[in-house]
Amino acid sequence: MMINHHPSDETLLRYAAGTLSDGPTLVVGVHVEGCDRCFVRVADFESIGGQIVDEMTPGHLAADALARTLEGLDAATPWPRRKPATARRRANNLGIAPPVSLLGCDIGPWRWLGPGFRWSKVTIPGSPEAKVMFLKGRAGLRLPAHGHTGTEFMQVMSGSLSDERGHYGPGDLDEADDDVDHQPIVDVQSECVCLAALEGDMRLHGLLGRLVRPLVGF
Repeated sequence: MMINHHPSDETLLRYAAGTLSDGPTLVVGVHVEGCDRCFVRVADFESIGGQIVDEMTPGHLAADALARTLEGLDAATPWPRRKPATARRRANNLGIAPPVSLLGCDIGPWRWLGPGFRWSKVTIPGSPEAKVMFLKGRAGLRLPAHGHTGTEFMQVMSGSLSDERGHYGPGDLDEADDDVDHQPIVDVQSECVCLAALEGDMRLHGLLGRLVRPLVGF
């Protein structure tokens, strides 16, 4: 599999540092899982971060720091976790090979968005507000024209599609920030399945966009 589009170094650094929000973290994690280039890049960033921590001057902890930390752990609400086999079956029902990064998530059924266009909500344990979903379009489908109030992270799982900026195949990840207005078009060879996460909201254009927005809720 030839991967031509990758997360930016800024995104990979945020991913390595743990400062990327939960939805984009999931999508970028799926990409890193299947991309040797980005896997190595993340490992490099983590190594640099470790060196910085090693070189920092140790600080002094409060006498009750450990007790307060343990108390906070005891009070934390445990995340509801799905059994891996259940999550794997749900991913298989979507017609894709389930990435390891998704095995703890609740993957909903396909729902209608328009002719030849379906979506499936992905719920991350402990982060139900994260805006993550699978999108599936039939061959040749023109997705709704839209922009973004933040950044959209889209990982192609199967099939391929294009927009004004390029062509995206299996394994490719596209970052579209608030400067991008586009209308992706699924290639005519086969349907396309993507995993997408939003920081912010979509700005949907046209009649179809206005009809789709209430169904997805993003």
